[in-house]
Amino acid sequence: MKIAIFTFSLFGINTYVVYDPSTKKCAVVDPGMMLDEEKKAMEDFISRNNLEVEYIIDTHLHMDHVAGVAFLKEKYHAPLLAHRDDEFWGENVEAQVRMFHMRHQLENVKIDRYLEAGDVIKIGEGELKVIHVPGHSPGSVALYDAKDGFVITGDALFAGSIGRTDLPGGNGPQLIKSIKEGLFPLPDNTVVYPGHGPSTTIGDEKRSNPFLR
Repeated sequence: MKIAIFTFSLFGINTYVVYDPSTKKCAVVDPGMMLDEEKKAMEDFISRNNLEVEYIIDTHLHMDHVAGVAFLKEKYHAPLLAHRDDEFWGENVEAQVRMFHMRHQLENVKIDRYLEAGDVIKIGEGELKVIHVPGHSPGSVALYDAKDGFVITGDALFAGSIGRTDLPGGNGPQLIKSIKEGLFPLPDNTVVYPGHGPSTTIGDEKRSNPFLR
């Protein structure tokens, strides 16, 4: 599968379109588009590549990762896939906006299909395996493409850093355990696509991430 990367304005969120070029099936992961021009950029990419949006997938349901869910659901009628343990975050997106004293209006989101550890999401001829990595939030998941050698980690693992754990449901020791037991067993050359910031590899983070030594 191929992956396209968009970085949108709400906290510099990385949104990914994972697609199978042979079947034109795709999933939009962590849709952070909020502004009209961001929604248009996503719509233009999907149209230009003749893609069919099968799924909206959220690694977790913090507001920056769900800002574009309502737009995608209305436009493409695709279901939202996320872990059950983050459902309370999806039901309280409006409260999250108030918590951060933001002027933007975002809608609460409803999970259409629950993801569990070990689930395999088929996108055309490609597959994403679900890895449960709680700690940043209780329902945080990573999405691993073994064939193409990449993993989308949401806000669990960053280049040289890890996700914050001071929001409700966060747990620092649990996050470190999730990364070491759920992500570090992946091959060292696995490309890590995080929720914010640049990409990295599993091997680089094993060697140099100061939070994980």
